[in-house]
Amino acid sequence: MMKKAGLLLVGVIAAVVLLSNLGSLVGMIISLGILYVAAKKFLQTDSTLGKVIWGIIGFFALSMAVANMPAILGLVAIYILYVIYKKWDEQGKEEADDPFTNFEKQWDELKRS
Repeated sequence: MMKKAGLLLVGVIAAVVLLSNLGSLVGMIISLGILYVAAKKFLQTDSTLGKVIWGIIGFFALSMAVANMPAILGLVAIYILYVIYKKWDEQGKEEADDPFTNFEKQWDELKRS
């Protein structure tokens, strides 16, 4: 029970960190998407003017991505929430598979009868 309380506390903290960094996370996703498109177009174009324009767009997108570095905390919070979710399920399975726990439950039932 104590482990679940600890997992719940860490999960709540991770959720708060995720929500506080949600704006920068969205900004980073958008800027990385623009950077990806700009890099693809930069490599595909043959004209010098096109390369300059796509290079400038790529530079601005890279600047936006760097400005949204707090989004990394949001990504870490997402990973922590994922790990907690997996541990929560494992803990429930361990309790169900433990033969001593099942024996104690059956013993208590026999005592009551």
